[in-house]
Amino acid sequence: MLVAEIFHSIQGEGELAGMPSVFVRTSGCNLRCAWCDTPYASWRPEGAVMTVEAVVAEVLRHPARHVVLTGGEPMIAPEIAALAAALRGLGRHITIETAATVAPGGIACDLASLSPKLLNSAPDPRQHGAWRRKHEALRWQPAVVRAWLDAYACQLKFVVTQPGDVEEIEGMLAQLAREVPRHQVQLMPEGTTVAGLRERAGWLAELCKQRGFRFAPRLQIELYGNRRGT
Repeated sequence: MLVAEIFHSIQGEGELAGMPSVFVRTSGCNLRCAWCDTPYASWRPEGAVMTVEAVVAEVLRHPARHVVLTGGEPMIAPEIAALAAALRGLGRHITIETAATVAPGGIACDLASLSPKLLNSAPDPRQHGAWRRKHEALRWQPAVVRAWLDAYACQLKFVVTQPGDVEEIEGMLAQLAREVPRHQVQLMPEGTTVAGLRERAGWLAELCKQRGFRFAPRLQIELYGNRRGT
């Protein structure tokens, strides 16, 4: 599989925020989010081709028990299921960070961090016409999200750019026809700088209070800035 980076850091997002973790970032994505903060793993995939054994060996160099499989989109990476199984066999806690456009297929996973994409994610049609059409057709797959929810411990994480996004989220949740506890739905302000995140944090926190959703900060930006390997 093509791996953009493997690093030991602090989980910055979701219910395990603050947890020391080893991140395995696969390269390649089936979406093209306008605000993507890892273009080196999505828009222009780069990295090294590694075997499952080589990835596991690199993970084991670090002391953390928690391992995060992320991307790009890790669920399109060849041998991702074999990697997850190998890590599970070694007693690692596995989080998979996915846009939930690919069904789980029984993959080993302790926490599925599902991040379906809103309308705000669509790339500029003037520059990326073909990708915008593909992105819009693929970004929201309620049947796939249901497959994850029915089989795993999950959190739903939405990237929010404006207050109106919350109505779109409510509509998506209704389409799932599942009882998803509000505390499992996390709203994260879009941004790659502390200033940008704080600009949206105030009104988004108020919306979370009103709707019962969980506000999701981006701890890694606060700690390290928008840098690779963090």
